Amino acid sequence: MYSEDDVHDANDSESLDDDFYSGETAMDSDDGDAADYEFIDNDSDDSDDLVSHRSQQNYTVLNEADIHLRQEDNIKKISSILSISNDAAAILLRHYNWSVSKVNDEWFANEEKVRRIVGLLEEPHALPTGTELTCGICFEVYPCDRISSAACGHPFCVTCWQGYISTAINDGPGCLMLRCPEPSCVVAIGQDMIISLASHDDREKYHRYFLRSFVEDNRKTKWCPAPGCDYAVDFIVGGGTFDVTCHCSYSFCWNCTEEAHRPVDCETVSKWIMKNSAESENMNWILANSKPCPKCKRPIEKNQGCMHITCTPLCKFEFCWLCLGAWSDHGERTGGFYACNRYEVAKQEGVYDDTEKRREMAKNSLERYTHYYERWATNQSSRQKALADLQQMQNKHLEKLSDKQCQPESQLKFITEAWLQIVECRRVLKWTYAYGYYIPEPEHAKRQFFEYLQGEAESGLERLHQCAEKELQCYLNVDGPSKDFNEFRMKLAGLTSVTRNYFENLCRALENGLSDVDAHGGTSRTGVSRSLGACSSKSRTSRNKGTGPTSRSSGSRNIDDSGRWSCDYCTFANAKSATVCQMCQHRR
Repeated sequence: MYSEDDVHDANDSESLDDDFYSGETAMDSDDGDAADYEFIDNDSDDSDDLVSHRSQQNYTVLNEADIHLRQEDNIKKISSILSISNDAAAILLRHYNWSVSKVNDEWFANEEKVRRIVGLLEEPHALPTGTELTCGICFEVYPCDRISSAACGHPFCVTCWQGYISTAINDGPGCLMLRCPEPSCVVAIGQDMIISLASHDDREKYHRYFLRSFVEDNRKTKWCPAPGCDYAVDFIVGGGTFDVTCHCSYSFCWNCTEEAHRPVDCETVSKWIMKNSAESENMNWILANSKPCPKCKRPIEKNQGCMHITCTPLCKFEFCWLCLGAWSDHGERTGGFYACNRYEVAKQEGVYDDTEKRREMAKNSLERYTHYYERWATNQSSRQKALADLQQMQNKHLEKLSDKQCQPESQLKFITEAWLQIVECRRVLKWTYAYGYYIPEPEHAKRQFFEYLQGEAESGLERLHQCAEKELQCYLNVDGPSKDFNEFRMKLAGLTSVTRNYFENLCRALENGLSDVDAHGGTSRTGVSRSLGACSSKSRTSRNKGTGPTSRSSGSRNIDDSGRWSCDYCTFANAKSATVCQMCQHRR
């Protein structure tokens, strides 16, 4: 009788709900086989199983029809369990934010209290008897067929009812909790009565409010924040990462509704976005690159010329840029136009120490912020460009490549997967710069470890991007099939897997707070090897099954029957004659 979501909701404790909705739930990822990628047989069925495993979602995207269907199912479920009308069931669900389990718990704990709170009577009261009745609003006398009432029996004329309902609907979603117009009455007005008395336009508005309430009042469902998108996302609480992708192709964080930002937590993203839009950096720039006029205090920037400064009208005060003294007290005796003896003497005496220190700190802070922001913005631009290239590849180039290489488009999926990986990695890399900006200054070991992991991932991404962007063009511009196209397929698929491996391990390291850095500032050997993107021992064992021990050095101990050697760093199978790994460029 209950859906999986409702059973899950009923079993959730209050503390878990509070932690989840405050954004404090740990985003633990599965450390199992996420790093076990095979680069040799990329066309095997195992790769399809891997893609299928990675595509499992902890959310469901809903359109308007899906939302309406879920509403109706919940209403019928409550109506059946509690033996009440659909009208009463809808009133209960709206009051308890569309939580079936909450309605059941409260109802069976104290039915009388719930009825009193939501305005449901056990037995409806009939209208007073008589051929004519007086309206309680306009006090006009009407025949009984012109009088209507809610379950409480208070009589009002149809005209007054229509005006009351129309005003409530035009006032907003509050019409969903409408009560009897009698001031002392708290009985709820059912949906059926509102629909029967409202005009066509008001009925449309009411239905829209009713539909939207299922998403906006439901703690497990949210609208997609993309402009013009009408999809909603139903999220499974405790299902792992908060990143979701709507059917409109927009990816966002379900917890904070900002764009998808794994592996950075919502608090860091909020601080970073606020910093990018706040005036604080403008003030830092002003403090670092300007000085106030000694007379009017207006900030002045000096980017060239001598030390003789004239403030703008109406002030027009002339002063020395170095010591901020009046220019009338300066001349050849103070060092001329390009120096100031007074400033040098005062500086030696420490007069300008605090001011210079404050300006230097602001300058350093600004340079540090600019360093991270420029790289954050550059990766955002690169991601947008990659999205455009992906769309062009899907709409135009794949068909052209299929004709030139005489291969069906179904055999060219590895190219689309490579571009999808590039887009995702650009997004992750962008947010790692926000993460790096907020690493505390004293934690030098953690910062070095972060920059190392980030650099390795970025290097892998650049190799993949170059291969997908530059090398692919060679096969698009040829007149006929290329003999080495299958080698290109293996290389691009391998780079895609290696890059995915790098970034998955980078994400895990950042989500764990770079815990591989110990309290003394060192980095454990196992932590480094786990974060480098190397495959698990299971993958290595299965690859070397049936091969005996060799007398090779440790850098080439993984050799298969075909004579290829497996890189210890990224596990790519290289040709026997190669001395440098074709994937990660590490020496044998």
